[in-house]
Amino acid sequence: MDNLFSIYLYPAAIIAVKSVFFISLLLITIAFLLLADRKIWAAVQMRRGPNVVGAFGLLQSFADLLKFVLKEVIIPTKADKAVFLLAPFVTTVFAISAWAVIPFDAGIVLADINIGVLYILAISSLGVYGIIMGGWASNSKYPFLGALRSAAQMVSYEVSIGFVIITVILLSGSLNLSDIVNAQSGSYGILNWYFIPLFPMFIVFFISALAETNRPPFDLPEAESELVAGFMVEYSSTPYLMFMLGEYVSIVLMCAFATILFLGGWHAPLPILDFIPGFIWFAIKVCFMFFMFAMVKAMVPRYRYDQLMRLGWKVFLPLSLVMVAITATFVVFMK
Repeated sequence: MDNLFSIYLYPAAIIAVKSVFFISLLLITIAFLLLADRKIWAAVQMRRGPNVVGAFGLLQSFADLLKFVLKEVIIPTKADKAVFLLAPFVTTVFAISAWAVIPFDAGIVLADINIGVLYILAISSLGVYGIIMGGWASNSKYPFLGALRSAAQMVSYEVSIGFVIITVILLSGSLNLSDIVNAQSGSYGILNWYFIPLFPMFIVFFISALAETNRPPFDLPEAESELVAGFMVEYSSTPYLMFMLGEYVSIVLMCAFATILFLGGWHAPLPILDFIPGFIWFAIKVCFMFFMFAMVKAMVPRYRYDQLMRLGWKVFLPLSLVMVAITATFVVFMK
């Protein structure tokens, strides 16, 4: 009995406590990043944004949460109720699960596995199933069309993201996210980060992440000609909230992923600043990437769907393939 407790139950309890603490911290962070997103958009448009609930509107996201939770869940009469309710849950669970391998600092990670890159690619790819399930189970043509557009968009840009990640793996020589971050350390600080030699791939990753997360200007599941909310048009209350939560968790995940792949993770930009804890640098870089996401949303006009697909297949795919070849050549002959 003692062996059972020490070998299985105690480690499982520790993992459960860490997971609950991490998920709670993540959700609170998402609430304030959502407020920041709305504030940035408002500032660009020269208006105030949320400023009533709490000081400077800091409690607005929590008020929205309360509003969604207390609303009635409305299910269409002819919808597949089980799949209809399962879809937002699937989207949210997969989005949060991907954070298990994200290292916030040296040794601060839930699961430091050697295939962390493949894990994130796999989990983020599974997120599309929640969208397809929601669009199909609604038993309406508008959410179904929105789900098809979203699925095609996400799958298309996953290809480009995959090739971008290959260039980083070639330089770092590892699929472990902590090893990728440590490969960008050194006495030169920011000059060791991969966004400098792989700057075209950094831009491709940034734009592809916008499309992967259905972020403006690529929020094309919501077609202008339909005036509906894409695959979520039949959702309300908590299921709608879970779809939106999964989307924002995925957005912040891409910000963290870009920080790890290109911005040195938890390393300081200058060696003289190493006295600042690594997780603070990681948080600053993630917030910077999120700020860039928010600015694109506020400033860049919306694409047409054919322009989106042309950009992914005719521009990003050939460019990323060329960069993979160039990076592989450099690694073989120069390293």
